[in-house]
Amino acid sequence: IIGIFILLWNNDTFAYIVGKSIGKTKLFEKISPKKTVEGLIGGIVFAVIASIFISKYYIEDPQLSQYIWIGSALIVGVFGTIGDLIESKFKRVAGVKDSGKIMLGHGGILDRLDSVIFVAPFIFLFYQILNFL
Repeated sequence: IIGIFILLWNNDTFAYIVGKSIGKTKLFEKISPKKTVEGLIGGIVFAVIASIFISKYYIEDPQLSQYIWIGSALIVGVFGTIGDLIESKFKRVAGVKDSGKIMLGHGGILDRLDSVIFVAPFIFLFYQILNFL
């Protein structure tokens, strides 16, 4: 579970950094005007790099765990961004900037958890599929 959170945080952080520094192509401007395609790709690339480091410290078969963690990173990168966009759309429809008052300026607590809420079922499904292989 900690590994998935590390991948999510890594994806979000580097998507922001890469998007802010070299992002030009808007992803979905009507929903989230600051998200860029370059940020999405950068977040996924750095999540994959983090997954390789995580797999090195995984106890079981290192070769197999590397592929599993890379798969998890790809799921986190794609579905984490989709979850963030869906949450942004909900906020736009509701007409609110922050979804709470606990973390002002950060979009609220829902902004911190939107990726986790959306990614968790897909990671669970991924691991269930791995059980059959």
